[in-house]
Amino acid sequence: MSCMSVSSSVMMVPPFSSGKEAVSDSMVEDMRAGLQHDSGPGSDLKMLLSYVHSLPTGNEKGLYYALDLGGTNFRVLRVQLGGNEDRVINTEFEQVDIPPHLVLSSSMELFDFIALGLAKFVEKEDGRFHFPVGSTRELGFTFSFPVNQTSIDSGILIKWTKGFAVTGTISPHIGMKMSNSSHAGKDVVACLNEALERQGLDMRVSALVNDVVGTLEGAKYWDDDVMVAVILGTGTNACYIEHVEAIPKMHLPTSKSGTMIVNTEWGAFSKGLPLTEFDREMDAESINPFEQIFEKTISGMYLGEIVRRVLLKMARDGGLFGDNVDEKLHAPLVLETPDICAMQQDSSRDLEFVGDILVGNQ
Repeated sequence: MSCMSVSSSVMMVPPFSSGKEAVSDSMVEDMRAGLQHDSGPGSDLKMLLSYVHSLPTGNEKGLYYALDLGGTNFRVLRVQLGGNEDRVINTEFEQVDIPPHLVLSSSMELFDFIALGLAKFVEKEDGRFHFPVGSTRELGFTFSFPVNQTSIDSGILIKWTKGFAVTGTISPHIGMKMSNSSHAGKDVVACLNEALERQGLDMRVSALVNDVVGTLEGAKYWDDDVMVAVILGTGTNACYIEHVEAIPKMHLPTSKSGTMIVNTEWGAFSKGLPLTEFDREMDAESINPFEQIFEKTISGMYLGEIVRRVLLKMARDGGLFGDNVDEKLHAPLVLETPDICAMQQDSSRDLEFVGDILVGNQ
C-alpha cells in the first residue's frame, strides 16, 4: 500500500468512485476553456503555453547547465552530452536548501541567494566537463510556479504557490494583487539574469520552463513515446503535448512541429473535489485561501498537515493518546509528509517507529 493511499484513508475521504467521472469531466471542461482564452470563463486551469515546440532527439552535444527552483530547495546541474551514441557522458548536481525567511523576502534577496549558490557550483567545474573557451555558459531555468510566458526565455510570474510570498515579481496584467509596485510585473528570467550579473557570473538564461515541462522533455530524451508528465512533490502539476490547432488562444500558431507542450497548472483545480473538514480548515488558515485546492489535497507540502489535523481531532474526541493531548500537536506543520511516509512503512508489531515519530514531533 502506498503512502498516498494511506494518507487518503486517514483523511476519512468520503466514497469517491461515484463522483470521479464528474470530477474528470469538470477538469476536461476547464482544460478546454483554458485553451480558448488566457482567462477562460469559469475555468480554474490556465493551460499555459510553454513555447516548447521541439523536443530532445538524443543527438544533443555539449555542456549544459540547469537550475531548478520549485520548493523548499533549489537544484543546480551540469551535464555533458555526447550525442546519440554516448548520450550522457558526465553529470553533477547539488541541492541547496532555501532558508525559510527567503520564501517571504524580496525577489532580489531570493535570486541573489540562488545566483550565489550557482556561482559556487560553477567554480567546481573540473576536467570531466568540456566548455569552449570564450563562450558564455547557457542556463536552462526550471521555474515551478505559474508564469505568463511569451517566449522560450521570458515569463511574468502570475502568482506564488507552495508557501512562497516573495515581493517584487507579480504581474499587474494578470489581475493579481501587487505586493511591490516599484518592481511589479518583472520577468523572472530578468530577475535571475540580473542576479547572475551581480555575482559576476558569465552565464545567461537561454530557456525558461516549468518543472513539469522539464520532466516531459527529460523523459522524451529516453523514450519517444512519452506524451504526458505529472509532478507529485511539494506541489502538483501536469503537462502534455498538444496540437497547435487545438489551442485557439494561440492566434498566430507558429510551430514547425505543429505541436506545443501545454502546462495545465492543475494544482488550481477545485470543481467537485470531495473535500473533508480537515481540507477546508487547512485551506482557510493557509496564506492563499480558496486557491490551489487540488494541490492542497494531494501534494507533499500539505499531506502531513492534514494528517496532523486528523490526529488532533481523534485525540480530542476519541482519546487516541489517552486523556491528555500534548500541546505540540496543536502546532501547524509539526508533522511533515516524509514523517507520514515513514510511519506508513513501519512493519513492527507494536508500531514502534510510528511511536518514535509522534513522540519526537510532540
